[in-house]
Amino acid sequence: MKTHREITPLKENDCFLVFDRKRNNFDFPIHFHPEFEINFIRNAKGARRVVGDHIGEIEDYELVMVGPNMHHAWEDYKNDPSETLHEITIQFPRYLFDDQMLNKNIFKPIKDLFRQANHGILFSYDTAKNVEEKLALISQKSGFDNFLDFQSLLYDLAISRNKKLLTTISFENQNDFHNSKRIEKVYNYIKGNYAQKIKIETAASEVNMTVISFSRLIKQRTGKTFTEFVNDLRLGYAIRKLIETNDGISEICFQCGFNNISNFNRVFKKKQGCTPKEFRENFTGTKNIY
Repeated sequence: MKTHREITPLKENDCFLVFDRKRNNFDFPIHFHPEFEINFIRNAKGARRVVGDHIGEIEDYELVMVGPNMHHAWEDYKNDPSETLHEITIQFPRYLFDDQMLNKNIFKPIKDLFRQANHGILFSYDTAKNVEEKLALISQKSGFDNFLDFQSLLYDLAISRNKKLLTTISFENQNDFHNSKRIEKVYNYIKGNYAQKIKIETAASEVNMTVISFSRLIKQRTGKTFTEFVNDLRLGYAIRKLIETNDGISEICFQCGFNNISNFNRVFKKKQGCTPKEFRENFTGTKNIY
């Protein structure tokens, strides 16, 4: 299946992102990203869960955690489109807790949780129901206390009973395909320079490759051309600015490295199905980054 690399709006100094919204259908394609994700869904019984090589129908309460670069999506299937579903998503970088911390005895359950997440974890109905209130509080609060609540949530999930791993070991190993050190270096280079003009020759030199070999690597590892790869990352930052600021569309366009407003609108609409102006006007829900 065709998959989409999601560029999350998390920055280097962010701890985690919380997205809380209500809607009537699922509209995001199968995707992956380098961050961990916890996804809670209520009132969408019969929708279809896709995680790695696993496909299954969901119940009234759904709670799943996926590891970095694990393909995942939720799709309309047998769920009632007239029902309003509630979705809370938390994304956080894989290096939020370093190895030195995770190797401490008190963090062992969370370290095991992260390892299991590389298979995709389906939590029990009871666990999903029990953590609903904590998830809602995390989506509403802010400050350091919220980060403590987030750590408490991770611990609750880590020690919960009746967890189910969703993917096979063979599929988990395929995720290494996306974890190229060269791709990671290029990714970090683009993140540091997305607002500037980025030449493929300069990016290729960052990893000591010819332009031809570099272009082949990007296409093989991401399924995109270099230009598409750069634009996807720029769009992530543009979406964040559209949600969090009152900056004008043209201002955001140039802040995120697009050379003209027409190109920005065209690229944005191709990926999001609407123009930047329509996205801002139609955005519903809350997105908080800590």
